[in-house]
Amino acid sequence: MELLAGLGFADIVFIPKRFSDKPALVIELKADGTAGGAIRQIKEKQYISALGDYKGNLVLAGINYDKKTKKHECKIEKYVYGNDNT
Repeated sequence: MELLAGLGFADIVFIPKRFSDKPALVIELKADGTAGGAIRQIKEKQYISALGDYKGNLVLAGINYDKKTKKHECKIEKYVYGNDNT
């Protein structure tokens, strides 16, 4: 299920239990795009806003699948939400 967030829909969002030391995770899936483009989309379309009151460490993951070659690529990035780069 996609989660309404910011200016679109985040493909997959994991929100840790309250007071957990685990990071939240936002994943964007692409086909015939780029993993970096998926990460940019998470930020540009403000999918992180779907996390509501959550502040802290995040993991952003962009995954791209190339239909022609049947290969995938993944980019993972640490992001701190609620501080300087919100």
